[in-house]
Amino acid sequence: MKDASGECIITLHNVTKVYKTGEVEQTALKNISLSISRGEIVAFAGPSGSGKTTLLNIIGAMDRPTTGEVFVDGIKLNDLNRKQAAHFRGEHLGFIFQSFNLLPVLTVFENVEYPLVMIKNVPARKRKEAVLSLLAAVQMEGHKDKFPDQLSGGQKQRVAVARALVTHPGVVLADEPTANLDGKSARMVLSLMIKMRVELGATFVFSTHDPRILEEVDRVYTLEDGQLKIQ
Repeated sequence: MKDASGECIITLHNVTKVYKTGEVEQTALKNISLSISRGEIVAFAGPSGSGKTTLLNIIGAMDRPTTGEVFVDGIKLNDLNRKQAAHFRGEHLGFIFQSFNLLPVLTVFENVEYPLVMIKNVPARKRKEAVLSLLAAVQMEGHKDKFPDQLSGGQKQRVAVARALVTHPGVVLADEPTANLDGKSARMVLSLMIKMRVELGATFVFSTHDPRILEEVDRVYTLEDGQLKIQ
């Protein structure tokens, strides 16, 4: 489901990423140009080492391209310093990780609330309303007082989805979000993310090997040796 206006929320122009260790250079991305419309669900696919996670990290302002330009939600990421990049991530992006990355000492409620406490100055009453609303949406409101080690893998990932969406980001980046889940849990999490895209208008960008995700997204970009593979 593309935005009716066709507005691009992510644009990359000739992005190259080279890592250097001593005298050894490794090119992770080569001249990547692409655009993603607001409200799309897009996947970066390809074998391990193809560059898809590097591409996700660059869009997420966690890494910088060696050359080329990156625009997300109207902001040129190349121009951001480290502090500005951290602020940009908190204001514009949500993240979902393969390993869930929930804080073990916090309850389910507190894990979802955490971005609002750390990044946005949201009053406690509004934080509670936002967290409970999202926990209900991911069918985890009955587990709000549990800790992560009391949850199954599928339940942890549903909490991670709620946490990623609690700040109402324009873009949600998901790195292999179903890799550690069984088939039933993976399908439930994927269905949930598609539903949240419709309800909240967020753009989802996956890095994945999972054919279940590739069958459901609007568009697949396949990478091979750091280059976009022509279909």
